[in-house]
Amino acid sequence: MASSVVSLSLSNGTTTPQLKANSFRKFKLAQVHLRRISCSTSREISLESRRRVAPSLTCKQRRSVELLTRCGGVSSSSGDFPTEKGRSFGEWVEFVGEAVSTAFPVWVSVGCLLGLVKPGAFNWVTPDLTIIGLTITMLGMGMTLTLDDLRGALKMPKELFAGFLLQYSVMPLSAFLVSKLLNLPSHYAAGLILVGCCPGGTASNIVTYIARGNVALSVLMTAASTLSAVIMTPLLTAKLAKQYVAVDALGLVKSTLQVVLLPVLAGAFMNQYFQRVVKFVSPLMAPIAVGTVAILCGTAIGQNASAILTSGKQVVMACVLLHLSGFLFGYLLSRLLRIDVASSRTVSIEVGMQNSVLGLVLAAEHFGNPLTAVPCAVSSVCHSIIGSVLAGVWRRSAPKQLED
Repeated sequence: MASSVVSLSLSNGTTTPQLKANSFRKFKLAQVHLRRISCSTSREISLESRRRVAPSLTCKQRRSVELLTRCGGVSSSSGDFPTEKGRSFGEWVEFVGEAVSTAFPVWVSVGCLLGLVKPGAFNWVTPDLTIIGLTITMLGMGMTLTLDDLRGALKMPKELFAGFLLQYSVMPLSAFLVSKLLNLPSHYAAGLILVGCCPGGTASNIVTYIARGNVALSVLMTAASTLSAVIMTPLLTAKLAKQYVAVDALGLVKSTLQVVLLPVLAGAFMNQYFQRVVKFVSPLMAPIAVGTVAILCGTAIGQNASAILTSGKQVVMACVLLHLSGFLFGYLLSRLLRIDVASSRTVSIEVGMQNSVLGLVLAAEHFGNPLTAVPCAVSSVCHSIIGSVLAGVWRRSAPKQLED
């Protein structure tokens, strides 16, 4: 009874006679009584009301009343370390998953180093396992969305067009200029330009997911640039590298549907209609995404370790400059176009990360010199490391529109 009076008077922001010191002595409000007050009531206590009440209470009584405001704030957020009492197994899994995701750059670096030092460590990774890992990852990303999110992304023509334009202007031109600046040999220059003319890759969606960017926009941008690659990649490569490459249009459409669009749509559908299942598995999805990228990077390094070691610092420097240019100008130009922070980060990641696997395939099929594929292999590592570092930084400073 007494605790109810205290809670009511505090939430109304007025000081009533029940709040006087003698009232507290009369009802002998102890800490155990205060704990019984419901959290929903205590959350209504504002700082202003506590300031009004404070003068009429002694220090000891003020500390007791302060417990009212802590009823809804005792439990930690998902980013805090779980307390020993009252933490479920699921909350521990969520905490560990967050810790693993935040260390994204570390795991990618470990995978790359292992692939370089011990290439055979990733021999078990087959193309089928790669597709399964990517599909599961994209399904997990879809679980963070709803069908309304995807419809909302379709209503962002400015962002989609900006991403498409920057994808096929910043990266091809940067690749061409970097190859001239560093005076790369013709085979390395052709490989670098080929990477710059490729569409955005699935890894950009994963990095956007880890970085808490606009995943729906990222998925649609990847789909748009990939489907357009049938025309844009051969055209730009022929103009800049003086080498025409044919792109398998049917293969690109099939892989885009299989690895990108269908899993994301399935995840969004589950999130809308099977929320209990999504709530159960969602804490595992971010660590799976991190592990998938780390393994794929290690695999790419392992398969091309000898070529990477013999290519020297020049190719590595060229790939680093290429992707830094993509990330930097993708973000700055998006902001100049007055695109919001979350979407600008998404565009930056999409522009900075290329489909290097497609570049490897095209280099092997259409260029006579096998060294042309080396920049494609190095590129996959460079954009993953730079992207993972950005994801780790941006994950800690999510834009307000996404936090809300």
